[in-house]
Amino acid sequence: MAAPLYRPACSRLVGICLLLGALWEIRAEQIRYSVPEELEKGSFVGNIAKDLGLEPPELAERGVRIVSRGRTQLFALNPRSGSLVTAGRIDREELCDRSPKCVVSLEILLEDKVKIFGVEVEIIDVNDNAPNFGTEQREIKVAEYESPGTRFPLPEAFDPDVGVNSLQGYQLSSNAYFSLDVQNGADGIKYPELVLERALDREEEAVHHLVLTAFDGGDLARSGTTRIHVTLVDTNDNAPLFTQPEYHVSVRENEPVGSRILTVKATDPDEGANGEVTYSFRKVRDKISQLFQLNSVTGDITILEDLDYEDSGFYDIDVEAHDGPGLRARSKVLVTVLDVNDNAPEVTVTSLTSSIQETSSPGTVIALFNVHDSDSGENGLVTCSIPNNLPFTLEKTYGNYYRLLTHRALDREEVSEYNITVMATDHGTPPLSTETHISLKVADINDNPPAFPHASYSAYLPENNPRGASFLSITAQDPDSIENARVTYSLAEGTLQGEPLSSYVSINSDTGVLYALRSFDYEQVRDLQLLVTASDSGDPPLSSNVSLSLFVLDQNDNAPEILYPSLPTDGSTGVELAPRSAEPGYLVTKVVAVDRDSGQNAWLSYRLLKASEPGLFVVGLHTGEVRTARALLDRDALKQSLVVAVQDHGQPPLSATVTLTVAVANSIPDVLADLGSLEIPSTPEASDLTLYLVVAVAAVSCVFLAFVIILLALRLRRWHTSRLLQASGGGLAGVPTSHVLGVDGVQAFLQTYSHEVCLTADSGKSHLIFPQPNYADTLISQESCEKSEPLLITQDLLKIKEDPNLLQYKPLEQFHGKTPGRRCRLKEEQEDV
Repeated sequence: MAAPLYRPACSRLVGICLLLGALWEIRAEQIRYSVPEELEKGSFVGNIAKDLGLEPPELAERGVRIVSRGRTQLFALNPRSGSLVTAGRIDREELCDRSPKCVVSLEILLEDKVKIFGVEVEIIDVNDNAPNFGTEQREIKVAEYESPGTRFPLPEAFDPDVGVNSLQGYQLSSNAYFSLDVQNGADGIKYPELVLERALDREEEAVHHLVLTAFDGGDLARSGTTRIHVTLVDTNDNAPLFTQPEYHVSVRENEPVGSRILTVKATDPDEGANGEVTYSFRKVRDKISQLFQLNSVTGDITILEDLDYEDSGFYDIDVEAHDGPGLRARSKVLVTVLDVNDNAPEVTVTSLTSSIQETSSPGTVIALFNVHDSDSGENGLVTCSIPNNLPFTLEKTYGNYYRLLTHRALDREEVSEYNITVMATDHGTPPLSTETHISLKVADINDNPPAFPHASYSAYLPENNPRGASFLSITAQDPDSIENARVTYSLAEGTLQGEPLSSYVSINSDTGVLYALRSFDYEQVRDLQLLVTASDSGDPPLSSNVSLSLFVLDQNDNAPEILYPSLPTDGSTGVELAPRSAEPGYLVTKVVAVDRDSGQNAWLSYRLLKASEPGLFVVGLHTGEVRTARALLDRDALKQSLVVAVQDHGQPPLSATVTLTVAVANSIPDVLADLGSLEIPSTPEASDLTLYLVVAVAAVSCVFLAFVIILLALRLRRWHTSRLLQASGGGLAGVPTSHVLGVDGVQAFLQTYSHEVCLTADSGKSHLIFPQPNYADTLISQESCEKSEPLLITQDLLKIKEDPNLLQYKPLEQFHGKTPGRRCRLKEEQEDV
């Protein structure tokens, strides 16, 4: 509903009407004001803040401004008072020419709400222009015989003001011959005519000087004058006559300069100078004279400057034809300028957002812009469009304003910046278009966690690595940007063998490079299971994990370790026994070794490094078995020394050696007989050991022979056996062992049964051990040796002598073995010797 129109009272003090009130109306976001022209710069037009429902300080805070399309701004906003004021002097005639109503349209933008208000300001005409005849004088030639009542056209005055301020009438200076009569034309123009009141006499007065005054109807009336010189001439009784009272012509606005658009034609039946017709414009205005030219002889009207339909689409031109004596005729030329599509649409961006978050919801306003085409009709209809593959849409709002909105959710990781091309195309033929580019950056949101390129990682680190050595670099990618894409790395807490994982491995938080904090030993730690976490620096931060398996690679850092024969730790000497009757391939002993490394580093091979009798023994390459290479001969020495090397297959290979002493003999007495030939170390400890061995062997032999005799006697007479043993016990104390038991008998027994003699020093007791059967492909174990039944030599032997019942019977089958080779130890303490 329109608001009432307020018109202020007009003052006549200075000749113009100043409108102190303002016309305003709000209809569908439309505001109307009115203001008189020619006001000083900064003059009040309307209270725009009040009409917008705002306080004056809110204009700047909410970004209220006038939207311009490139034309000169006629109005401005006063931020202090909240008023719409003039930006300079406004000339209504220059702005709207003779239009009855002069309205200037502008748009007010509320930046914060992205809302447009249309404002129409009507420019009220004031009487600031006086009527103008365009010429200071006019000469009219009148035949002296003209009869009273004859009419002669007078020049018309032109007043650019409109309404009551325009031309209202004419006055003629007083004289005795002529009067003034004003005719109102169909077009509303007043045409003055000079009327002859009485007969003229050229001889009495050849020239009559008159003054024609034109006046307007403003409160402070303005007027203009021209001098009329009436010259009496001889008779010219025919005035020119135009072929048409009005000429209509249509011309395209792009018609080239110099083109002829029309030819006016007037005829005069008189002859001579009275019949010569010339043409001229009447009421010449600056704009008409600048655009068109009339040939005074031919009547051709040509174009002087480019026509512009957008400036004016219609021109009303008054022409006249006069003959030599001065008779005149009037006509009109109505020129219609045809619009051509010579103006491309104009796009004015009034509000723009250069950045938008990727989480913005669909429908978010990005830009507000106005489209305008100065052409008319179909040429002025504009359609806006954007590419279909973009996540945006256009929405038409008030008038020719469009909003650019998001159509769907944005993802900065897919497209980080959009260059939106807005195409404005008119409907002319051919159509013209304008492109406007809007750049929009998508602001990043931390919506992507770091991502590892692999689901899991494996790393291999050789053992004995230097501390601080790097063994793997892990990189996670985050498609976000800036801080949201800055990735830091860390290891999950855990323990290994009771110690935290952080004491084994560390990771560079910036680069993702993993370092070993200690030197690893494959034999202690073979693998580590780690969990690497990659976190970004967003708010809130996002993270992802990946598993890492670290495998410690074995290095050949352990030499083979010989388990059998074990190296003596108590000063004892180990001897392997081999009978002289052994055939080639006889298993003497077996070297057993292990390597704490793994794989190829733990593959062992055996070889005979040194032998006192080359060619007598061979060592299995992979088994370590020491076998005879040929039959033993009598010339072969009792003591054979072998050095066996055990080597792994690592790079470089490591090895260990063991020295074997093999005693070659068919019987224990042979061993005892030849013990003296063995090379004994010259040290005192070696001498004591030799003595212990001799005593021990002799004692064992005696006990064994006594045991045989006892068994035989028990079979004959049990009652006599005890007595024999008592008698023998008393005699044995001072009799040498060799006298008690014959050597031949012992030799015969040893040829039938093979025993394992353990000869050791520094032992509390000496043992003669009868082991379990030992096959050629097996190794004598300590357990089998310990399960053997011992025969006590020293203190134990004395006890047996005193009490025969303490002697335990063992079947001979217990001592039977399938192979003759055996090994044992003989131990005896020095104080028992």
